[in-house]
Amino acid sequence: MSETNYVKKDTFEKMKKELYLLKSVERPAASAAIAEAREKGDLKENAEYDAAKEAQGMLEAKIKYLEGVIATARILDETNIDTSHVSILTKVTLTNLGTKKQMTYQIVSEKEADLKLGKISVTSPIGKGLLGKVIGDVAEVQVPAGKLKFKVENITL
Repeated sequence: MSETNYVKKDTFEKMKKELYLLKSVERPAASAAIAEAREKGDLKENAEYDAAKEAQGMLEAKIKYLEGVIATARILDETNIDTSHVSILTKVTLTNLGTKKQMTYQIVSEKEADLKLGKISVTSPIGKGLLGKVIGDVAEVQVPAGKLKFKVENITL
């Protein structure tokens, strides 16, 4: 995981808090569950032991992922964002030239992306296609459903 992960300060703090909980609460609970299952006898036919080991593996994978994201995180300050072009943390009002519908998205990191809240990832096809565009530009974006054209109407914070 060598990519830089751009996040806002509050998201960075949430990730650190989540990692702390995983390490200090969840990890000991997983170890205790394995120990309890081990005490119940033969490990070859112990489904509870297998389930506890699998849960521990998933927990360790999540911890490793979060550690990687935190290690490569770059905290962005919204006060330093240039709104003359589309960049991470900007809100972009677009017109879909195919449907004539207008929408507004905020370009965010993968960790913060939530389409229901109008936040799209900078690494998504639309996010990548919009980066660097200025008001009036038309972005042609290749998505799984085909090619879409968006006109950039406005860029704000």
